[in-house]
Amino acid sequence: MTDSNQTTNTMHWTDHLGELRKRVVWTLVIFVLSFIAGFYFVEEIYFFMENDVPFKLTVISPFEIIWIYIIIATVTALIVTVPFFALQLWLFISPGLTKKERRISILYIPVIFILFIGGLAFGYFFIKDLILGFLLNLGEGLVNEMFTAANYFRFILQITIPFALFFEVPLIAMFLTSLGILEPSLLKRVRKFAYIILVILGTMLSPPDFILQLFVVGPLIALYEIAIFASSAIYKRQLKKIEKLSASS
Repeated sequence: MTDSNQTTNTMHWTDHLGELRKRVVWTLVIFVLSFIAGFYFVEEIYFFMENDVPFKLTVISPFEIIWIYIIIATVTALIVTVPFFALQLWLFISPGLTKKERRISILYIPVIFILFIGGLAFGYFFIKDLILGFLLNLGEGLVNEMFTAANYFRFILQITIPFALFFEVPLIAMFLTSLGILEPSLLKRVRKFAYIILVILGTMLSPPDFILQLFVVGPLIALYEIAIFASSAIYKRQLKKIEKLSASS
């Protein structure tokens, strides 16, 4: 009997791993295809992003042109892949959810995409302009400014991707709380450590200027607090459901 149970458990985990591998492979395929599409449309994307650049971009080696293609294609691939990855993750965990949980959790997929795009837009149209304006004013009258295209797009990548990921934090907190993996009390207990990490990250993303660092760190801390609020809302709703079930029984 024990051997039979062990065999069943082994098959069960093998099936899960096989399903997970399939979801990961499909995600990688979509990433590669969208990366190729980004390569194909790189000129259109490049000229769109170059419109608001207040200086002339140059290249100092042929390899920098390749880097421009890689950076633009990577961002394009991430934008396309994020919602697809969320769908694959939902398809992987949905068999273990109730009908109501599946109906609610699938709503996370478009929200993940919207938050990711919102984080990219916030980093690109707000934080990037603040940091870039500060750096340009700092060097005005001191040096001749010459910016390579590869370094400029790498700078944009370093600014936008962290914000795109951090905009997902409240939703991730809600999702993990709904699964019973995370409790708001844990987020509150580690709040001071999280703040320290966010301050360090904010100083890494911004120049050594206190006001600019506030503009960067402030939204990160706000997102963490929103995550606590969202997690608490889900947790309270779960407690109310448990109380109703206890009262009815």
